[in-house]
Amino acid sequence: MHEEAGLQTIPAAFSERLREATAEVHDAAEQSTFMTRLVDGQISVGEYVGLTRQYHAIYAVLEEAAVVMRDDAVAGQFVVPGLERLPSLEADLVALAGPDWASEHAVTPATEAYATRLREVCFDWPGGFVAHHYVRYLGDLSGGQILRRILGRTLGLTTDAGLAFYLFDQIDNGVQLKKRYRTLLDEAPWAPDEQDRIAAEAARGFQLNIATFASLEA
Repeated sequence: MHEEAGLQTIPAAFSERLREATAEVHDAAEQSTFMTRLVDGQISVGEYVGLTRQYHAIYAVLEEAAVVMRDDAVAGQFVVPGLERLPSLEADLVALAGPDWASEHAVTPATEAYATRLREVCFDWPGGFVAHHYVRYLGDLSGGQILRRILGRTLGLTTDAGLAFYLFDQIDNGVQLKKRYRTLLDEAPWAPDEQDRIAAEAARGFQLNIATFASLEA
C-alpha cells in the first residue's frame, strides 16, 4: 500500500488484478491463427470437431477436479451447478462426428500437456483450481456466446446439433453469474502473494490454450 501526502491508495480488487495480469496473454489467445480463422468463418466442420475434441479432454480433467474441490471452503463456491460442459461436449461430438468420435479424433500433445498441468494443480491446490476454472468458464460465458453465433452462421450448426457446449440453459442469468463470480474472487481470503501465484497460473492457462490452438493448425 502506497502512502503519499497523508493519503493511502486502496489496492485493486483481486478480480481486477487478475484481469490485468492475464490481459496480454488473453489477447494473444484470441488473436491466435486458429481463433482468428474461426472468427473470420474460415474453419471447416472437421476443424471444429478437432477443437471440440481438445476441449473434451480439458474439461474432463477440470470437472473431475471440481468434484474434489466442491467441499473446499473457498474453491467450492466457484463450483456452480449448470456450468458443467462435459455432457454438452459429448453431445456435440456425437452429433458432428458420430459415436466413434473418441477413437477417430486424437488429442494433440499440446492438449495432453494442458490436461497434465490441470492434474498437477487443480486437485490439491484450491487457488490453482480457481485459476483454471476462471480461464475456462468466464470465457465460455463471455466470448463463447459470440463464437456460438459465428459458428452457427458459418458452419450451419444449431444448438441441438453441434453447439450445445456454448448453451448454458441451466444458468438463469449469465451476467449476474459473472458479477457474482468476480465478487467471490474479491472476497476470497487469499494473501497478496497467493493472489500473485493464482494470477500467474491463470496466465499459464491461457498459454496452454494458445499451444492447443497452435497444435490444431499443425
